[in-house]
Amino acid sequence: MDLNLNPNIDDPDGFYKELIDSQRRMNDTEAAMMNCKLVLILANHIGDREVIRSALRMAGGRL
Repeated sequence: MDLNLNPNIDDPDGFYKELIDSQRRMNDTEAAMMNCKLVLILANHIGDREVIRSALRMAGGRL
């Protein structure tokens, strides 16, 4: 499976609002910890190491 770079989230603005709202009462450390947990939960959901590896390279600026 290849990394999907096409828009794929229904209501992306709504998703962004939910993400921001979920961290509204958190300090920077708590928000960073939540982001780490979210990455691990989503990586587990994806499950495909090649897709995850591609996403890691892209997020790290190494296309």
